[in-house]
Amino acid sequence: MSGDHARLLVVGSINADLVVRVPRHARPGETVLGGDLVVHPGGKGANQAVAAARLGADVAFAGRVGDDDHGRMLRATLRREGVRTDATRTVPGASGVALITVDDAGENTITVAPGANGRFGPADVSDLAPAIEAATVVSLQLEIPLDTVWAVIRCCEAADTRVVLNLSPVVAADVLTSASVLRVCDPLVLNEHEASVTTGAAAGDARGALKVLRALDPRPRSIVLTLGGGGALVAVGDAEAVHVAAPRVAAVDTTGAGDAFTGALAWRLAAGDDPVAATRYAVRVGAAAVRSAGAQSSYPTADELP
Repeated sequence: MSGDHARLLVVGSINADLVVRVPRHARPGETVLGGDLVVHPGGKGANQAVAAARLGADVAFAGRVGDDDHGRMLRATLRREGVRTDATRTVPGASGVALITVDDAGENTITVAPGANGRFGPADVSDLAPAIEAATVVSLQLEIPLDTVWAVIRCCEAADTRVVLNLSPVVAADVLTSASVLRVCDPLVLNEHEASVTTGAAAGDARGALKVLRALDPRPRSIVLTLGGGGALVAVGDAEAVHVAAPRVAAVDTTGAGDAFTGALAWRLAAGDDPVAATRYAVRVGAAAVRSAGAQSSYPTADELP
């Protein structure tokens, strides 16, 4: 790393992931017996930062942890992974926690208690201005308060810093358009489920959802729509969308794979790749991440990519 600021700044959530393996997911009112509880470092923001750092990125993370054992573990993990933590603050109270169940097919369900992430407010963004101005790319998600996300994006716009916004957890299109932040997103990153919820398009109709997203006012500068094992669609401006295929792998656990994809994408954009080249790299990272259990623990280094 060189200089006082990172080329990639990730602003977002950091959680302790409490994970249980189950043979299948419980239906409402049902109890299912699972395996032992395992605690991993997680949170969409921290996951993206660690994924990028594993690949060799010069990356910093801005977020909030609580003054508890989880918070101390989370900060230590970022430092060990080579992520800059100057903008990671400790606040009173509990850290964020994600309750995750993973079934035998490798599919997961996640419930998040935001904890300290919910106390990362818009007033805190002014302290990030120097890091935002110095960064090539700022990557964001929606596990911190939306007003804080919007404030960061506006700061990025003023600094002419590229914004990668991962639309997760998903929000409706009118929330995005009313905040007038879409015009800065380059790209807006979302998966098929998120695209369906945001646009109202039928589940599985990726190109239909993409058409709706490109018609929003304001609309993103570019869009990356991930398709799981099917790769991703990349749409830049008015150009025809490009399909990027993903390598075939045996999925063990999909937890955090989308974060690995977005972290890799943001890093390659910061390194100067065009959106299609960055996406080609990112689908390889996402595919590698599903081959083993856990989120951050499954993230590959550059020489481990399929």
